[in-house]
Amino acid sequence: MSNILIIKHGSLGDLIQANGAINDIKNQYKNSKVLLLTGEPYLDLMSKCPYIDGVLVDKRLPRWNIFYLKKLKNLLSKYKFTHVFDLQNSSRTRFYRKFLLTNTIWSSTDTVLNNKVNKKDFDKAPVLERMKYQLEKSGIKTQYINNINLSWAFTNIQNLLDKHEVKKYLLFFPFCSKKHLNKKWPFFSELIKILEGKYGNKYSLLIAPGPDEVKESMSFNCKNILDNGKPINVSELITLIEKSEFVISNDTGPAHIASHLNKKGLVLFGDHTSPSQVSIENNSFKALTVKKLSDLGVNRVLNEIFKILN
Repeated sequence: MSNILIIKHGSLGDLIQANGAINDIKNQYKNSKVLLLTGEPYLDLMSKCPYIDGVLVDKRLPRWNIFYLKKLKNLLSKYKFTHVFDLQNSSRTRFYRKFLLTNTIWSSTDTVLNNKVNKKDFDKAPVLERMKYQLEKSGIKTQYINNINLSWAFTNIQNLLDKHEVKKYLLFFPFCSKKHLNKKWPFFSELIKILEGKYGNKYSLLIAPGPDEVKESMSFNCKNILDNGKPINVSELITLIEKSEFVISNDTGPAHIASHLNKKGLVLFGDHTSPSQVSIENNSFKALTVKKLSDLGVNRVLNEIFKILN
């Protein structure tokens, strides 16, 4: 039995989007052991994934940390991987190819792009199209890249909903990472206040903050979905999104989850990228795009919400 390695460090949205590709790779190598190298925050979630046989954690410490790199190389060497599918396609994974995972058949955009394909133009294509191209050029039949199934991640959250006295609800994700503050729409508080007045008798209004968002989440007039004061885990988050009536979000990981669950909702985009490039929009989950998010007025967002929610 050969061992196959898939590398996908994150973020959450990127990892969710890669689930179809991971499924396709495992489908191609049914009789092989397929392992995933990813970030520590996703260990518990991906350990449940039926498309892989195990998860290896990469803490992604600085590359000058020779002791860590040696430890990681020793770990990876134990499995004698015959194939590596680099779905991260980063400078770090290029480094791994050169120094940590030599003598393997390597699939990445670097290995599949020929002289006829311009790398800059390729990187502008939708992420799922790029993933499909990479896998097909690597001999993988693609069946699930655009048909991502997250049902394996669902868990029972009824006690959590009962604790917060929640039945039907609208779900908000007004956050973004500190590295990408340009993704943050600044008028969620005003939006939530208006929606509470219009829909408060019909729906609960919820926020599910991540580990670095709990303090900020207290500033919104919503029910905070926490577990004993701590953020819920990723499986609970996915299930919470699945059970929602409507999702309103910045361009974050939960928005990608909502999209691949075909939830009704709206994601707000500035000019940091486009909905098509990150493959997030579909018939149910719509994107509203402007040049600068601070210029996007509440009334325009409300009009888009009413079109879908009503």
